[in-house]
Order: sequence, then C-alpha cells, then structure tokens
Amino acid sequence: MKLMGLDGVGLGFRRELIPALKTHVPDGIDFFEIAPENWIDLGGAPGRDLRAFTERYPFVCHGLSLSIGSPAPLDEALLHKIRQFLDQHRILFYTEHLSYCSDDGHLYDLLPIPFTGEAVKYVAARVRRAQDILERRIALENASFYLRAPIAELSEADFIRAVLTEADCDLHLDVNNVYVNSINHAYDPVEFIRAMPTERIVYMHMAGHYKETENLIIDTHGADVIDPVWALLDQTYGIHGVAPTLLERDFNIPPLNELMREVQRISLIQNRHADATHARAAS
Repeated sequence: MKLMGLDGVGLGFRRELIPALKTHVPDGIDFFEIAPENWIDLGGAPGRDLRAFTERYPFVCHGLSLSIGSPAPLDEALLHKIRQFLDQHRILFYTEHLSYCSDDGHLYDLLPIPFTGEAVKYVAARVRRAQDILERRIALENASFYLRAPIAELSEADFIRAVLTEADCDLHLDVNNVYVNSINHAYDPVEFIRAMPTERIVYMHMAGHYKETENLIIDTHGADVIDPVWALLDQTYGIHGVAPTLLERDFNIPPLNELMREVQRISLIQNRHADATHARAAS
C-alpha cells in the first residue's frame, strides 16, 4: 500500500534547512515531513516559508505529543488544531507514535505501552476517536523504548499487529527503531520486520542513533545511518515491497548536500528493488 499522492524518498523539513531549500530543492527529494506541533499557530516569516513549500511539494505530518497510549484523556483540542492545520496545508496524512509521553504533564521520552489485551482495546478506541476527529485514516509508528513495560502478555510485534487490526489503522514502519529495539531487547530485527502486516505498511523512516554501550542504543536522529540499518532497509523492501521512505535528521544537522547522500542511498535501494520486481513480472 502507498500513501495517496506520495512516493519515493522524503526529508524532514527542518528550519535549519529552509535557506538552502529556498535556493534549490535537490532532485531526489519527493516529499517532506513536519511535526505539526512545531508549526501550528506559527505566523510571520516561518509560517510564510512553510506555506510556500506546502503549496509546491507533498507533505506528511508526524506527531510528537498526542500520547495515544496515555492514561490521561485524549487531547481532543490538539486533534482539532491538527485537523485544521492539515486542512489548511492540504496535507492528507498524519502519523503518531505507538507509545505515550504524558500523564499529568508531558514527558521528555516516549514510554512503552504495556503489551496486554486490555491495552490493545484501550489504545485502539483512542485511535478510532482520533481518526474520527481528524477525518483521516492515520498510521502508528513502532516506537523505540529502553525499559519494558512491567506487564507483557504479548510480544511487541503481536501487540502492534493487534492494535492496528482493532483500530483499523495503518503502520508507519520505522526501520531504525526496529534495529534499536533489537539491540536493546535482544531479538532478531528481520523476524520482527517479517511479522509486520504488509498490507498496513504505508510509510517508512530511516535514521541514525547513538551507541551508548554494546547493548544499549539511543534513538537520537542525530547521526548518519549505519550499515546494519541500511541492510535492514534492504531486507524490509525485499519482504514487504518498496514504500515511501523518509530520512529523519533532527539534531547535528549537516548541510543539505551532505544529507542528500543518504536520501540518494534510499532511492538507490528503492530503485534496485523496483527493477527486480519489474524483471520478475516480465519473466
């Protein structure tokens, strides 16, 4: 499955990159992604800059603070603001993390939801409500986490599949997060990828991380993608087919021409798989 009107390779739309992008958007960037919380109600020059790009290029919104698994009530006021923002910029698609980051207040980390049947029903009901308010189908991203929730009746993969089915929503597959969790929690990343439902994958992420120790990786989006994650993307396309894929870089952002090397590497992997698919179809 592909997102309507979205294909190829994307790049996070960061304010640090705007001057270079205003001069020239390199060939190879097919779409951009923004966190709506960083742009809602923003006027002035930054708001005008965003409008100039959303009028010319496809955008996706990837939320930061909906906290879909939180014990606190769903933030419907935020959802209404997000819907207005999506409508204003004609952005069709919105994704969020399958995790939570709030209770009485917002936290700095994404926390894992207990992998239980009760949590599946709870989260799915909140997703369905969010979709009703947004008037859009959404996708949930598999999140990186560092401590397991104290209760786990299901594996992480089974929990994700159950939520997607119960909520009838899509999957935003973050390949780097799979790799990070596979190191931190000692599982096979390829088997995890294989367990994801192909028919619900609409969008993918690639990113770098920080290696704290041999057994602990921190998902920073602040470094280059490493070779094992590139290999995992290649295997992911082989298992599920090619989907729109975005390079995340949120910190230590290099010049645009350096980021383009990784954007182009994603494109090369996509093209190789597309060529192989066409060759099989023609034989």
